[in-house]
Amino acid sequence: MRSNALLSALLAVGGAVALPGEKRDVSTKYPYTGPAVPVGDWVDPTINGNGKGFPRLVEPPAVTPKSKTPTNNINVIQVSYIPGGANIHFQTPFGIGGNPVVNWGTNGWKLSSKATGLTQTYGRTPSCSEIKAVTMCSEYFHNVQITGLKNNTQYFYQIPGGNGTTPSGVFNFTTARAAGDTTPFSIAVLNDMGYTNAQGTKAQIQALVDEKSIAFAWHGGDISYADDWYSGILPCNLTDWPVCYNGSSTTLPGGKPYPPEYLDAPLPAGEIPNQGGPQGGDFSVIYESNWDLWQNWMNNITTKIPYMSLPGNHEAACAEFDGGNNTLTAYLNDDKANSSAPTSDLTYYSCPPSQRNFTAFQNRFRMPGSESGGVSNFWYSFDYGMVHFVSLDSETDFPYSPEYSFLADTDGKSYDPTEQETYITDSGPFGYIRGNYKENKAYEQYNWLVADLAKVDRKVTPWVIAMAHRPMWSSQVASYQKNVRNAFQSVLIENGVDMYLSGHIHWYERLNPLTASGTVDNSSIISANKYQTNPGTSLVHVINGMAGNIESHSTLGSDPRLPITAVLNQKDYGFSKLTVNSATELTWQMIMGADGSVGDEFTLTKKSS
Repeated sequence: MRSNALLSALLAVGGAVALPGEKRDVSTKYPYTGPAVPVGDWVDPTINGNGKGFPRLVEPPAVTPKSKTPTNNINVIQVSYIPGGANIHFQTPFGIGGNPVVNWGTNGWKLSSKATGLTQTYGRTPSCSEIKAVTMCSEYFHNVQITGLKNNTQYFYQIPGGNGTTPSGVFNFTTARAAGDTTPFSIAVLNDMGYTNAQGTKAQIQALVDEKSIAFAWHGGDISYADDWYSGILPCNLTDWPVCYNGSSTTLPGGKPYPPEYLDAPLPAGEIPNQGGPQGGDFSVIYESNWDLWQNWMNNITTKIPYMSLPGNHEAACAEFDGGNNTLTAYLNDDKANSSAPTSDLTYYSCPPSQRNFTAFQNRFRMPGSESGGVSNFWYSFDYGMVHFVSLDSETDFPYSPEYSFLADTDGKSYDPTEQETYITDSGPFGYIRGNYKENKAYEQYNWLVADLAKVDRKVTPWVIAMAHRPMWSSQVASYQKNVRNAFQSVLIENGVDMYLSGHIHWYERLNPLTASGTVDNSSIISANKYQTNPGTSLVHVINGMAGNIESHSTLGSDPRLPITAVLNQKDYGFSKLTVNSATELTWQMIMGADGSVGDEFTLTKKSS
């Protein structure tokens, strides 16, 4: 029988009982005291907009409704891999009156099979009942799995919906190649996307999708940049990031020439210039609307190829840090718009409950976490042809993770920190912590990774590629990198993982093959654009954080650069194309968003087993 003290600790998790160290849901122990719906626009702080202030951008939904005033609609559709099949994820503003259904088959004219799934939802802020544009609001998230499918086979599907939705058209997807299939294939790898500055990236990926030249996309975190809703209300403060528009001078990474809209476009009536941009930030001044817009925008890709995603820091919560004059503390804690606070005092409870603890990310995607022994969308693996792909969570669930758990807030003394002991991006754990929270072996993610890699048969999948949002090494040294290395690097190297991909830093950087100590493994360098794997000794690292977003490119600080970099591009936006040519050779290309040209290319080879 549990003691009262233990039970109190268990009940600290928003009224839900969870064993200490086990995964937890959103805590609501302390009240949220900010505005009912935070809106990043002092001139027009209304939810739907009234023609003043920032423009409310709109993207078409996955399904065009039959009327101009629909009461419900299928707005977003995504496909992802599961073993032996696919998950069809779709989103609606309201419920559909029953379990979600997908009709499917191998013939687009005869969808004779039916699969039924489950629906999940959360109390988003604001609710879709408050939003006028039904086609731009998702609150119900439907997941339908189609299993028992043949490998590398095209299947057709249609979503009938319900409760007033217009049925979808007939879409199709192609299942994964069987593990061990030696047919060459290519994928798109991208990180740090958002909407602003990412139009070229999206257009080039779309072209590859339309050409049927990539099998799937792998998005390594920082997906919609929903948490940059407040960019339009923060004053210029170049200590936050080097992006500033103040009406008389513009500062953007990479230098001139600046986009014309930063110089010529007039501000909406009543607006003031700020660090977001001449039109006030990314693409929406409401957190949830950023998610809605980005997902609608990506429908032409996510309906056609599987879209595999993993978490980044911009998925954690409604904000990461305060603005100049502590603008967000005044707004989110005290409901004082266009004001200031004497000190920055953002806590876990500063965000509305629906905007804490990766809630949107958990609901708006469906990755094969449970099917691969991992957890939800946070860490999982899957096979495709000659490659075993591993997605990791570099934000939570390892010692000294960037987004603290409540246990770390109290230095392991309690699972129930006071409000002031928390920080706004606190998140997780999403798996168990059993033992000392400072040790790798206490974490479910670590133990899963060890077990997952131990099961890999290199005769079947000779290549193993891992990705997490944050890099382990870079020419720009950051404190989190040591913690990411301590959590994962030795396991990856000891198991002969071939590549570690990341983003987070908003540039493209190809590192030379590195040993665990960070020294260049010269024995693996055949030429400037050709490496050879050295299992158990070194690892190839690529930082791929240049897809485009409101924060623009990163810039090098004044600290000395580590002599580990082969190529560094701080100017161009884009993504990367990975082509697996054979069991002993793959090609990596950095694709420029501006014109689709190749900005960097290298080949990775391995000795025949």
